[in-house]
Amino acid sequence: MDSIPISIQGYELVKEKLDDLKRQRPEVSKAIGEAREEGDLKENAGYHAARERQGWIEAQIRFIESRMPSFNVIDLDTLDGETVTYGATVEIEDVETGESKLYTILGPDETDYVKGSISILAPVARALLGKEEGDEVLVDIPKGKVEYEITSVVFKGAKELFGE
Repeated sequence: MDSIPISIQGYELVKEKLDDLKRQRPEVSKAIGEAREEGDLKENAGYHAARERQGWIEAQIRFIESRMPSFNVIDLDTLDGETVTYGATVEIEDVETGESKLYTILGPDETDYVKGSISILAPVARALLGKEEGDEVLVDIPKGKVEYEITSVVFKGAKELFGE
């Protein structure tokens, strides 16, 4: 996916996460320095833990920074319609069991922030895109193929999704 959809709110949350990671750099460098002063680095658990933390932080920073130029920032409050697209909250019913599920389709970088959301890249979301209420879709999931009927498509907006 060349362009990664993300809401204005999701973009701000990702930027906050990036800023937080960058703020942690000096703290981790200090911990590495202090652990290094303790002597033998081969058996210094504090040193190894701090280095591991530093590696994780740097990897997260690189990952986020590499994705940000591809973000297509979308205002959730401007979305509406009857077709399942990014930002839609979709209720689906398993045709066989009658079990209902409710998903909000968002970008992969913001699903952690909205309860009940799934990535637009998820198999269920990909199957739903472009469909409307009443349509049936066949989704290939780990336990096999499941047929769902779309029972509703609504666009809730940023305030309801992100609690703003």
